[in-house]
Amino acid sequence: MLKVNEILRVKGHALYTGTPDMPVRQAIESMSQLDIGSLVIMEHGQLIGMLTFREIIRHLHAHEGQGGDFTVRSIMDDAPVSVTPNTDADEVQRLMLDKHARYIPVMDGPTLMGVISFYDMARAIVEAQQFENDMLKAYIRDWPSDTAGRDKA
Repeated sequence: MLKVNEILRVKGHALYTGTPDMPVRQAIESMSQLDIGSLVIMEHGQLIGMLTFREIIRHLHAHEGQGGDFTVRSIMDDAPVSVTPNTDADEVQRLMLDKHARYIPVMDGPTLMGVISFYDMARAIVEAQQFENDMLKAYIRDWPSDTAGRDKA
């Protein structure tokens, strides 16, 4: 069974974080420059929220396209669902679908280990299926022949 820690190992452990007092316009600038869809919001070394393009779009829509002087704290998801490195990929998929979450922080106790995105999950599943297909094809190709049994008849 595929685990979150295996997905992070392949993906890497790059962490993109922000603070709750960061201006929304600065968060948008960072996310745009880094070409990322989320920031993990940390305060005093603790996860306190997630900021994704969903919250930003909702904020911009509510304020006629203006970021204003709002801080990340005012628009972030302050109760993000998280998983552990030992969580099964199937459980991550279920959580993403149930919670409509495109980004899920991976926590090992109080320590942020990374973020798993919907894209990361899709890629990991496709790669696992390709590996399984390759193994099955190799097994079929190497299938033992039963010519010895037929020769005796």
